[in-house]
Amino acid sequence: MYSKSHKILHKDEEEGVDAGEGLDERAHGKALIKPADQLELTEAELKEEITRILTANNPHAPQNIVRYSFKERSYKPTLVVDQMAVHFVLEGSLVHQDSDEGRRLRAKEGVPEGTTNLPLGFPQFSPVEDRPDSVASKTDKKEQKLTNQINFSERASQTLNNPMRERSCQTEPPPRSNFSATANQWEIYDAYVEELQKQEKDKEKQKALPSKKDNDKSRIMLTETQSNDFTKVAKATQILERMVNQNTFDSIAQDFKYFEDASDEFRDQEGTLLPLWKFQYDKAKGLSVTALCWNKKYLDLFAVGMGSYDFSKQGHGMLAFYTLKNPSFPEYIYPTNSGVLCLDIHDQRSYLVAVGFYDGCVAVYNLKQKGLDPVYKSTAKTGKHTDPVWQVRWQNDDMDNNHNFYSVSSDGRVVSWTLVKNELVFTDIIRLSLNGVVSEGADGSQQPTCGTAFDFHKQIDYLFLVGTEEGKIHKCSKTYSSQFLETYDAHSMAVDAVKWSHYHPKVFISCSSDWTVKIWDHTINTPMFTFDLKAAVGGVSWAPYSSTVFGAVTTDGIVHVFDLNINKYQAICQQSVVAKKKTKLTHFEFNPIHPIVVVGDDRGYVTSLKLSPNLRKKPKAKKGQELPKDPEVQVAKMEKLLSLLREPEQSTV
Repeated sequence: MYSKSHKILHKDEEEGVDAGEGLDERAHGKALIKPADQLELTEAELKEEITRILTANNPHAPQNIVRYSFKERSYKPTLVVDQMAVHFVLEGSLVHQDSDEGRRLRAKEGVPEGTTNLPLGFPQFSPVEDRPDSVASKTDKKEQKLTNQINFSERASQTLNNPMRERSCQTEPPPRSNFSATANQWEIYDAYVEELQKQEKDKEKQKALPSKKDNDKSRIMLTETQSNDFTKVAKATQILERMVNQNTFDSIAQDFKYFEDASDEFRDQEGTLLPLWKFQYDKAKGLSVTALCWNKKYLDLFAVGMGSYDFSKQGHGMLAFYTLKNPSFPEYIYPTNSGVLCLDIHDQRSYLVAVGFYDGCVAVYNLKQKGLDPVYKSTAKTGKHTDPVWQVRWQNDDMDNNHNFYSVSSDGRVVSWTLVKNELVFTDIIRLSLNGVVSEGADGSQQPTCGTAFDFHKQIDYLFLVGTEEGKIHKCSKTYSSQFLETYDAHSMAVDAVKWSHYHPKVFISCSSDWTVKIWDHTINTPMFTFDLKAAVGGVSWAPYSSTVFGAVTTDGIVHVFDLNINKYQAICQQSVVAKKKTKLTHFEFNPIHPIVVVGDDRGYVTSLKLSPNLRKKPKAKKGQELPKDPEVQVAKMEKLLSLLREPEQSTV
């Protein structure tokens, strides 16, 4: 908007006078009321020029607007005020016909180029109107559909209203009882006396502060309740963890239960080992598997002893229990200050575990009791060994029904340990010496030899074997401890394991670091079978399902499985089960029932393997004959092999 001045000239006509008066009234904002006699104006008045100046300022705009200035912290007037006032706005819909948008609309509506410039959206006609009865109008001209510029449609919908529902419930009224009593003067007096006595007792209790024993008892009660709550949660999480692991390792569980290697039919009586679960614990890295033992009652549970065979790097150890139901984490974990070298689980009381340590101590752990400490442990006062304990074995209870187990150590002692109340009572059974005679007396004239392994006879309770570091095996008796019953020159290096047969009462097996595994008849001084495995043998074990099947592991990472009834010269299965070449296998154990074995190595890993059908064959019955009972069959199988070798000139294989 801009400023502008206008000159308004009045004419002599009444119309001009009226117009001038109207402008004057609009200019000054006043209404001029004149009587009839003053309607006639003079010529000077008519020629008078009245100036009206129009400006862009809005007379209605406020002139006193103030705003707060945070910089100066005071109110300041606003100099710039919006003066524009909008009275009417209309947006047109006309489009220029030469513009791009006009051409697009004309092409869309099908309007020819030569039409008149009418607003788009309305019907347009050609300048020459054809007759309706002409041929051209019938052929060339098509009826043009009139399009609506604004398409309007009204739609409505109605939703269903949910019906109102009322719910009401009625509870049983609380029980009521009527009580009435009379208030006498003596009853009021007795009530006051009782109240005074209570106040005096409360004061006495406040004076007597609680003792430390009471605080300790209360703390013990709190910890017991907390532990009970924790055990409930722990059991639920343990079950949930097993469910998750069984879903994760479902394919391995299916192989364990149902898979049978069909390719055994095409092999020449040879078998294979199928890898199943692999057990490991992160905190046991750097430790070697030094002992393996299956639980006789819970056949999915086995114990693993961890320590070190490198005697220059001895440190802590660990006792762990794994189950096939949860291969990702141990069921029980017992850290130890010294490395574990051997362990044994009680046959009847499967919660008792005897453990031998590198520092010469023996201990008994009870899985039922809480805590990480053993329930029994030997000390220097109670006759602990002075050298590493290499083997422990549970025995039958004594005459007083006390549990007892035996241990053998590098100090040359074979000791019986009896669990009496809260302590271990020891009894020395024999002392080993280099010249083969049991050392007697405390003069120290005879140099003791190191015991490395031992095992008790399965049927004869008093008979047992002891392997030494010099490679000899001594047959001993509990009742006759003055000398050895027999001595076998078994190996040229230390005896790593010696085990009696599960079936045949005369047969035992031994292995050593001199690369050999030997099978013996304890009535003969020479071995019946000798097998060279071309590497140091870490462990050997008899199969529980056959008297002629045994397995062994070597330090080159190979598992060997033999069946003397099939092949008396070579193993029917030789398979490497380690990923790294430098990994050494240390121990090997058969499961008592299931056709699987567990193998431990020097990296702390335990691998489970399933035996193929050729490794666990059972004898077939001939037509018309009934097979005798299993123990008799197994004894007959081994006896048949031994009879071939019991000749005047005994030979080794």
